[in-house]
Amino acid sequence: MTAPAGRPGSWSENILEYFLRNGQISTSDGAAVTWYHAANRKAQLEEALASAAHMIEADVILPSDGSEHGQPVMAHPPEVHSDNTLEEWLAAVAGTSKGLKLDFKSLAAVQPSLLLLDSVRTHLARPVWINADILPGPNGSSQVVAAEPFINTVTSFFPDVTLSLGWTTGWQPEKVNEGYSWAMVREMECVCSGLHQPVTFPVRAALLRQSCPQLLWLLQKSSRYSLTVWTGKNDHYPTEDLLYIRDRFDKKQVFYDILEPQDSEFKQAAGVRVHH
Repeated sequence: MTAPAGRPGSWSENILEYFLRNGQISTSDGAAVTWYHAANRKAQLEEALASAAHMIEADVILPSDGSEHGQPVMAHPPEVHSDNTLEEWLAAVAGTSKGLKLDFKSLAAVQPSLLLLDSVRTHLARPVWINADILPGPNGSSQVVAAEPFINTVTSFFPDVTLSLGWTTGWQPEKVNEGYSWAMVREMECVCSGLHQPVTFPVRAALLRQSCPQLLWLLQKSSRYSLTVWTGKNDHYPTEDLLYIRDRFDKKQVFYDILEPQDSEFKQAAGVRVHH
């Protein structure tokens, strides 16, 4: 049996409470949690496991060409192959205390992946986040993962999990990029209001400043909600945008899965001490 929702050792345990309890952070501040992004191939996963990162994020796909005997593998589109299957990935992380975030790019990959997760759940007494982009967002062109079947499939397997539910987005240099609109946040709240699981909303750093009122409104709808700020590798945005968000949101409700050098610049400017 998994622990009750949000309890120590459950997949829905708040990551701040989990890392505080384990002595890995010293303050209830989302910026104190460090991330390793796209730990997909074996070399990246090895690096992630040896690193000081608290949370490991990786992408799960189902090879469309029938390779790997239809087993889910760890890759981010447009890549379609990997040297790492999900089964191997889970075996490698099971012996650690790191929190996990699995990002699904298609509905087809979800059920076979959850079956594998179910087989190792007793070895994963730590936060587990399951992510998909379920709604169209600012400048988004990627295919969404259908919201209702995704949420229903995940919660039927694991009622006690943290859902990470996002929007498809795009970002163009030298252009004015629209942020998250009122219609987008209202649609997301409509999807999530009936859920009892914790929900984090992944939001693109370069679109944050222009979306502050909308995202504040969304987070105020439930104490179960949080934001996870992420960035595209070619996105340009000033560190001041992150500080602007930090000044206006509850520090317990915003996590930062961002790339260097912004991550170090932001943490230094915000006075966040990171444990190594």
